[in-house]
Formats: sequence, C-alpha cells, structure tokens
Amino acid sequence: MTDEGSSIDSTKPSIARVYDYLLGGKDNYAVDRQIGDVFKRDLPGSVAIAFANRAALTRAVEVIATTTGIRQFIDLGSGLPTADNVHQVAQRHAPDSRVVYVDIDPQVLVHGRALLEENDRTRVVPVDVRDPEGIRTHPETRELIDFDHPVAVMFSAILHHVNDDEDPAGIVRYWRDHVPSGSYFFVSHFRSGNNPETAEAERVLQETFGRGRWRTDEEIEALLHGLDILEPGIVPASLWRPDVADSRWSSSERRELTVWERLIAAGLARKA
Repeated sequence: MTDEGSSIDSTKPSIARVYDYLLGGKDNYAVDRQIGDVFKRDLPGSVAIAFANRAALTRAVEVIATTTGIRQFIDLGSGLPTADNVHQVAQRHAPDSRVVYVDIDPQVLVHGRALLEENDRTRVVPVDVRDPEGIRTHPETRELIDFDHPVAVMFSAILHHVNDDEDPAGIVRYWRDHVPSGSYFFVSHFRSGNNPETAEAERVLQETFGRGRWRTDEEIEALLHGLDILEPGIVPASLWRPDVADSRWSSSERRELTVWERLIAAGLARKA
C-alpha cells in the first residue's frame, strides 16, 4: 500500500520511499529520510525488519521457481526496485518466469516503466491492493498472467498496511478463490511482540501514514485461511527457510535473533 496520486509529491512521505531509504536506496526525499531516521535514531536496530523481510522474499521466490512449475508471479504492493527484485530472482532460476508488479506509488510506476523497457516478461499495474478485482482484470495483468495455470501471489510486507476495517483477509480470500489449485501464496507481515518496540513502531507508522498494523502469528495465519501453510509455518522471517540462502544455517546452529528481527514474520502457503 502506498500513496495514491498521479504525480510524485516530494513534500509527503511515501511508505515505498521510506522502505527504500531503510534498505540503503537513493530513490527517496528528505521527508522520507526524516521518517526513516526516526526508526534509525529512536528505534535502533529496527532497520533489521526491512532487511529480514527482503531476504525472506528473495528466498521464497527461489523456492517457488526451483521446486514448483509455477512461472508467473503477482507481486502486490511491490515498492521501489532494489537488488534481487522478484523478476530477477525468478528469471535467474527459470528464465521464462513472468512477473506483474502492483503498486500505486507514482515513483514506483516511473521505475516500473524502466523495467518494462529492459524486460518484456514484466508488467507494472497501477491499481490499489485493496482492489483485487481491478488488479486481476487489468489488461496488463491479463496480457502476462494465465489464470488457468497456477500463480504465485506475493504479499510481501503489504497486508500489515491494510487496516482491519479494510478486510485484509478478504483480499487474500479473493485471490485464493480466483487462482487455480497448485497456486502459492507468500506473506510477510509485521509480527506483534507485545513489547515497547512494537508499540512505538506501530505508533510512528499510524501517525505518519494512518496505517501499519502489527498482528500476532495466529492473526497472520488466519489471513491464509483455506490454504495449506507449508513448513516451517508462520515464523520470524529470518527463520523462514534460511537454508535456501545459506547452507551454514542448520536448525541446531541458528544464532539468537534480535528483538527487531522477531517483529517480521513470513510464511508460504499452497492452494490444494
């Protein structure tokens, strides 16, 4: 979920640009860095959330591309391009993979057009994540995605920007009901720790953007109702299939996660 509008407004912070700043990107403005610095300065260590989330997304795409026959991905609330975007990871392992990025941030759309120029297997659809029907039926989506075959639907760090009264479970349910059996669903989500760090981070996001909802493992799991959640379940993102990226991480040798790394969860589910 990002800011609506047809032009880039450098006077208002953008979730996508704040995230870009926290990841070390350069596609952000002073107003975005001001919000990002609240996390860096007042919530030291919180930047680990962004990095843990991005790494889990990369691993999930690799798992899907290398262990399933799925060759089409829909990345909802994709944000600004960074290293190892979904299409780059997927096409590295399966060159025929096709990716539709979905976002409404004007700056994301500018970068998306650049992606289209260099890769004819990607599209960028400017539709709000809360309008799944508009996404699915958009001409650019229809051009690239064949809904008669399984799809990977990626909810990376987006559902926690959908408030409870906006029915995040209904968004997932829509996609569950409109993709065929064998489709995969990846979700990463702010994970409530019932601690001061969670409360403060949630306060900053709500005051700045009017959204940013920390949920428990049980609430996150409930968003995937009707899907088969695959091993290891809903877990801190850093503990979701770390073996994919680093074979040195065995279950008996995992280091202790920081409190911040525990505040982002990830999971992968399959439609039976």
